[in-house]
Amino acid sequence: MAQKYYVVWKGRETGIFTTWAQCKAQVDKFAGAKYKSFPSLIEAESAFGDPTSTQSSTVTTAKKSGGSKKTPLSQDQITEMPFDIKIFTDGASVPNPGEAGAGIAVYENNKISELWYGIYQAVGTNNTAELNGLYQAFILAKGKIAKGYSVAIYCDSMYAIQSITQWAEGWSKKGWTKASGEIKNLDIIKPMYALYQEIANKIEVFHVNGHVGIEGNELADRMSIVAIESKDEALTLYRETHDIAKILALRAG
Repeated sequence: MAQKYYVVWKGRETGIFTTWAQCKAQVDKFAGAKYKSFPSLIEAESAFGDPTSTQSSTVTTAKKSGGSKKTPLSQDQITEMPFDIKIFTDGASVPNPGEAGAGIAVYENNKISELWYGIYQAVGTNNTAELNGLYQAFILAKGKIAKGYSVAIYCDSMYAIQSITQWAEGWSKKGWTKASGEIKNLDIIKPMYALYQEIANKIEVFHVNGHVGIEGNELADRMSIVAIESKDEALTLYRETHDIAKILALRAG
């Protein structure tokens, strides 16, 4: 595949980027983002230095996630994203409904640094487990942001992501009601949304497909099963992070 160069005129950071993942990290969900790809560095440098003639006719405007079907993120794309901290979250219920738990894998500079498990529910669902996992990821993210880190969160549940980043705003404006009926899991969604509002402009939330070999997602999945087996209601640090292969060999959710 030929090398492309991505010019960002308006985004979290502006400049010329050499991968789509780097470009996307600057423009995804950034209101009014302006960017375009070029086949050569010379063209990219020329366009970046004189954006006025290019933006008016050929620059693509970034769209918010969820509006159209996107190509799933790959491990390589995630690795290339320029975030200091990458938090993967997952939840499982066995059966569904049944015993449920959440798991989290935290990477710092693309190296595993923390594994967490817990938020056990004797009677939960896949959705409550996914919400709880994402909620805990927000809590961890807030702490990382306070230390000056840039943070991205990766979750394989579109329900959990959309509940907080898209639907909750409308629900809250209507007094946490909707015309089509009951909003489920409000006991988790309400405090999650309050926290999300605090950190929304400081984090990025991405959807990833589950069980496709993305290491962070797989590790978070295994931690959700550890949570169910341990029945630990608190979020607990998993101490044995040195042998990734051994962890991945644990039962999947």
